Amino acid sequence: MQARNLALRPFIWYKFYNALFTGISVGSIFIIYAPLQPYVYSLGGILLALAMLVIARFYSRILNRTWFWRISLAVEVVMLLLVIYFLLFSYSYVSALFVYAGYQLTFAFGSYLVRAETILIEKAKALTYLDVYKQAGYLAGMLVSFLFYQTLEYTAGIDESQAQVYLVHYVLLLAEIVVIYYLYRAFHPVKRRG
Repeated sequence: MQARNLALRPFIWYKFYNALFTGISVGSIFIIYAPLQPYVYSLGGILLALAMLVIARFYSRILNRTWFWRISLAVEVVMLLLVIYFLLFSYSYVSALFVYAGYQLTFAFGSYLVRAETILIEKAKALTYLDVYKQAGYLAGMLVSFLFYQTLEYTAGIDESQAQVYLVHYVLLLAEIVVIYYLYRAFHPVKRRG
């Protein structure tokens, strides 16, 4: 199944695992962001809105398969680097700021990615599958994080939030590698012989 040289099945799985990653990470960012002052969120929101305005000005040039691939991959690589950075440097004001800035950078492309996806997919049935799998992935991610935190607390005796969030980043690392794999497969479909 293809849509404008985009392999739909791998793309649907990409959306599932991408949402799974988001669902797993949702609770952890509040712990990571704890050292940040409220003004950082205000400034970050302003910069995010400005970045989205600038990106929107380029839609006529970047709403195509090539740029969709490049920007999607760049967003996922940023997420991978954030996870690795956090695993290496753990908790600090600088880490919180770096992770926040990285998430804001990826959010800046959110509207673009949704618009490009809709243009490239075109078919309502395929978009329905995308949204269903995305929601299923998000719910699965929240369930995975809940079970992970409960398992740490009740079987390993790790009940401190920072330790739990640090350890869940190993799960996020694995999830992000799977996300990038399916993204690659969606844009580079395997050609069958015969």
